[in-house]
Amino acid sequence: MTKSSQRVDGRRLAELRPVTIKRGYLKNAEGSALIEMGGTRVLCAATVEERVPPFLRNSGRGWVTAEYSMLPRSSAERIQREVNRGHPGGRTHEIQRLIGRSLRAVTNLSAIGERQILIDCDVIEADGGTRTASITGAYVALVDAIRWLAKRTTLAAEPLRDFVAAVSVGIVDGRPCLDLCYAEDSQAQVDMNLVMTGSGRIVEIQGTAEGEAFSEREMATMMTLGKAGVGKLILSQKRVLGLRQLPKTWT
Repeated sequence: MTKSSQRVDGRRLAELRPVTIKRGYLKNAEGSALIEMGGTRVLCAATVEERVPPFLRNSGRGWVTAEYSMLPRSSAERIQREVNRGHPGGRTHEIQRLIGRSLRAVTNLSAIGERQILIDCDVIEADGGTRTASITGAYVALVDAIRWLAKRTTLAAEPLRDFVAAVSVGIVDGRPCLDLCYAEDSQAQVDMNLVMTGSGRIVEIQGTAEGEAFSEREMATMMTLGKAGVGKLILSQKRVLGLRQLPKTWT
């Protein structure tokens, strides 16, 4: 391998950071997972609540949502707790909405009845890709929360349509790279987050040119890298969940 094809941490351009998902990390949560992607670690915990937001009352449909936060010393400098500000910041609000949208994209909300599943995603250590790691880990917590629910009630239909995971891609030093660490993300010419399902359908693309505009060809290359990366993450989800495919029955 030539020096020019290596990255700051020695990975190949199309290589994910080492991924570990520890399922059932919290004993009290209906579903939980600790996901580690390189130096990024996120704790995802699911809570099943017997209520829905007001706009869904008497609709027969449930809701899946998320809250996201970074612990004060998850980064090199202490992050002020947002509770002290009185409200979540714009970045936090954006990320937790992204996580919720990603999970709802593969959830049959009518199947879970008028219940809300809330996923808390707390970043323990941040080294780039915290929002994408949160989505990937949150899905594992969601599956186990639905398993927990199915043992206690009859679900109206299959609650999940597909798997979902997310990964970052970007252009660093003129080269398309998969799964950016912080050192890469902070100097990337293009930064993109890709959320996809197990069947290869796109949930969301967030892509920004930080310095110089990028071409359609570069976009296509990043999409190819991202799709392959998401596929590997979904394989990791399947392994930790003990699933080859989603079950037809959840009892």
